[in-house]
This record gives sequence, structure tokens and C-alpha cells, in this order.
Amino acid sequence: MIELTISEAGFALADLRAIHDGPVRLTLDDVARKRIAASAATVEAIVASGKTVYGINTGFGLLASERIGDGELAQLQKNLILSHCSGVGEFMPDEWVRLMMALKVMSLSAGVSGVRLEVIDTLLALLAHEIYPCVPAKGSVGASGDLAPLAHMSAVLMGVGEVRRGGHIMTAAEGLSLAGIPPVELAPKEGLALINGTQASTAMALSGLFKTLRVFGAALVAGGMSVDALKGSDTPFDPRIHAVRGHAGQKDVAAVLRQLIAGSDIRNSHVDCSRVQDPYSLRCQPQVMGAALDAIRFAAQTLTTEANAVTDNPLVFSDPAEALSGGNFHAEPVAFAADLLAMVLCEIGNLSERRLSILVDPKMSGGLPAFLVKDGGLNSGFMIPQVTAAALASENKGLAHPASVDTIPTSANQEDHVSMAAHGARRLSDMAWNTANIVGIEVLAAAQGLDFHRPLKSSAPLEMAHAAVREQVAHYDQDRYWADDLERGANLVRSGALLPDIDWPAPLDCLK
Repeated sequence: MIELTISEAGFALADLRAIHDGPVRLTLDDVARKRIAASAATVEAIVASGKTVYGINTGFGLLASERIGDGELAQLQKNLILSHCSGVGEFMPDEWVRLMMALKVMSLSAGVSGVRLEVIDTLLALLAHEIYPCVPAKGSVGASGDLAPLAHMSAVLMGVGEVRRGGHIMTAAEGLSLAGIPPVELAPKEGLALINGTQASTAMALSGLFKTLRVFGAALVAGGMSVDALKGSDTPFDPRIHAVRGHAGQKDVAAVLRQLIAGSDIRNSHVDCSRVQDPYSLRCQPQVMGAALDAIRFAAQTLTTEANAVTDNPLVFSDPAEALSGGNFHAEPVAFAADLLAMVLCEIGNLSERRLSILVDPKMSGGLPAFLVKDGGLNSGFMIPQVTAAALASENKGLAHPASVDTIPTSANQEDHVSMAAHGARRLSDMAWNTANIVGIEVLAAAQGLDFHRPLKSSAPLEMAHAAVREQVAHYDQDRYWADDLERGANLVRSGALLPDIDWPAPLDCLK
């Protein structure tokens, strides 16, 4: 279990990935605790003053003009949570929920949400005991925040709903008891502070980002292997070409490809061949994957900012004491980041499938056997795996339609423009799964292609990747049952096992 302290420094991207990947124990520093206490005291003062303030002593949404009596304020917060537990579908995986909880703690720790320490400490205790609320994955439109998912998370604090620990589902009351945590009775403003925010969308988008990074790195390795297996040229990766265009991602991808191919005996064997230019899917990898890397960096920066942001409404400031209504709950930045990542995943898959197509085509592959197998006709080799890759690449094209261009009014038109960040972020995991399979198939095919060049060896980094493949999947000398091998190939992509020890540019440098 990792241990992190929440402070003004916030979460770095590496912290967020660590929270996503495994259990975490979070603590608040003293400065955060003082901020939180001051904000909660400000809410108490507002209630005592008799002022009407949205979210503290009013209804919500279109019912914001309804003043609630002081004797009903606790019931108001409880009703808010229960009424918003309206999510549907399968439960989110633990990594999403764990990250969502941590992001909510980070937001509340800024001390402008009016939430008491005991509420935040309950979230921290659940995280420390690896007890995660069961949160249906569907039901948010990304404004006002992720209301339904966060309500399911928040209901657990009151002992309502279900939780999961070690894969075992139990009632929230049982989970709290297991951790020795008493249920919380929410005070004024606390229910709204808990469910108003972009933490569910941001957690899902970050999960998609981390999966995209793994797929992206593996796709560069696959691309390098394919270039060598196809006796392609490394001239298109010359730094002078990329310096005069100037895009950072393009220059960085070209540098990675140079490292991957440098020292290859296969490359050295055909330096003076008569081929002038390679197909675009080989030659233009720096341009395509570089643009993807730039997009990944933008998305990573956006999501890191959002992970450390306060996305509650209204915000309660202590000096001077004032509650301000705004719109930080609107998840448009997350929606844009998710849409960018969807396009990136789509293009990684498109490029990989095209290289695979060249590998299996004897008219294009420069002497490799048809479908990369001996005795073609009797054996079909990689014929149908390429069809599978094509199917997945096309499925991703449909999934890549931008979610952020859609909106539908909710709450009787009070919330008349929404971000659709939640489903934009949620689909990234499906797209990453598809793309990992595409790249995994290419890796198997490229390794097969390298085998046909023996005794010539590829470069040291690519031989390492080839060895990782051969530890899991044997050379394909005759037709056999494919599905298990394809799954192993995809797992090599997802696990990071293909990534050699080279200079990876940020944010890929966190993969090894």
C-alpha cells in the first residue's frame, strides 16, 4: 500500500497512477486540516445568521428558490444523497472508485467546500481499509458534476448502499463496521459538496490515459519491429527531418524509433537496397504518433489540473466569509481531454493495423511469406488475425465520435448545457482494450517476420521485445488455435513487458 500526503503541492501524474494501480493510504497535512475546519465553521456561521444560501438551506437545481427550515437541514442533505443514487449498469472497477474517492478528498481538502473533517476522515479510512463503494458506471452527464456516481459513493458514508472489499460485496453498514468506522450524519452543505464535482469523469479519464500510455509505448515498439521485419528504412527518423518541422511530439517519437532500430543487423544488411520510400504507416510514424503524443500530453496536463481542482458549488470562502455560486462542476475540460485520447487510441490502432496488413501481404512485405507462414494454402497463418485487427480498428472509429459535441438539457432546463464527460471517459477503457489487441497482433506478426530473417538479428531493444514475445507465444510454423496467443499478445502490450530500457519521453517515462 502506498502512502501519500495531501498538501498544497497536489497530486502529480505519477501519484495519480499509483492510486489507480493499487491501494493507498492518504493523510491530510496540518495546513489542509486547518483550511477544512475554517470552511466548515463558515457554513455553521451562515446557518446561524439566517441567510438564505444555495445548497446550505435551499432546494437544488430548479428548486433552488425553496427555503428549507433549520430543523430540516440534516434531512435535506440525506434526501439529496438518496435521491441522487440513480446510477445504472455494472459497478465501476475498484481502480476507478479508489481514484474517484482520492480526488474527492483532494477537492474537499482545499477548504472551500464547507465539509467537516470527520466526513473526509471517513473517506480516508475507507481507502485505507480498501473498502470501495459499489458505484454504477452509468448515469452522469458531466454537469452538475457527476451527481449519480458521487451520490453512490457518498451514501456509503451514511451506511447506505453496498461496498466491495477484495472482490467481496457487502452492505455499506457491514463495510463500515469492518473498518470500525461509524456512519456519518451529514451537516448543512456536506451532501452537495460530496456529489457536486467532476471526480468520477476525471477518474475514468485518468484510467483511460494510463492505459493509452501503455498502448502507445508498445505501439512504438511494434512499429520499430515492423520496420525491421519489413526491411524498412530508418532514414525517415533522421533528426534533421523533424527539427525543421518543430513539433515536440514528432521529434520525440523519431528519437525513440532511432533508439529502437539502432544497431540492427537486419537494417545494416539492406542499407544500399533499391527501395526508395516505405509506405506511410512505416515512414510517417513520427508525424502520426508524434501528433498523438502531443495530444496525450495536453490531456495529461488537463486531467492532472482537474484532479487537483475544486469542482464543488457553491464555494465557501472564509476570509471574508462568503458563499459564491459558479460552475466549476462543468466537466468540459475532462470531456475534451477524453475526446482527444479517444482520437489517439483510434489512430494508434489504425496505424498498427496498416503495418500488420503490409506484413501479411507478400506483394508488400519484401520477401516474407504470405500471411507469415510456411506452406501457405495448407496454412492460413496470420490471415484472420489481421481481419480481427481490422474489425477492432473500425469499431474504435465509431467509439471515437466526440462526446463533448453532444448535450441534452436536464433538471427542467436549469442545467441546459452539459459536457457528457462521463461516457466520453468511460469508453476509453473499451477503446484501449481494442487497441491493445490490435497492437498485440502486430507484435506477434512482427516477431514472426523477424524470425524469417534469422540468423540476422535485430537491434538490442527489439531483440528484447522479441524475446518477451517468444516467452509467451511460440513461432507459428503451422496453423493452430489462435485465440490464446492473441490474448497473450494483448497482455504483453497492457503489462508493459515489451518496453525496453531506453530514453522514453514524458509522460511515457513513468511506464518503466
